[in-house]
Amino acid sequence: MGRIVDVIVDREGTVRAAVIDFGGFLGVGSRKIVVDWNALHFGGVAKKGDSITLDLTKEQVMAAPEYKEGTPIVVLGAAGSLKPWQYDHQ
Repeated sequence: MGRIVDVIVDREGTVRAAVIDFGGFLGVGSRKIVVDWNALHFGGVAKKGDSITLDLTKEQVMAAPEYKEGTPIVVLGAAGSLKPWQYDHQ
């Protein structure tokens, strides 16, 4: 469905979320969302062609707010819940 294009790390160095890019071709028509790191499952990822699974439906992913750099981050949780994050840009 998509590919991880970035990760979000807190000040302590803990990975908190992944930015996932869905769709598009050569950057046109793509849509990025932020997903809680705990919603991802990395079981069996040994080579480039392996997949990471996501505990969300296609409908939940499509309903999530789009991630845009410089705007408040809204994270899609493992149960499909949306959680706004407070952070500073420093």
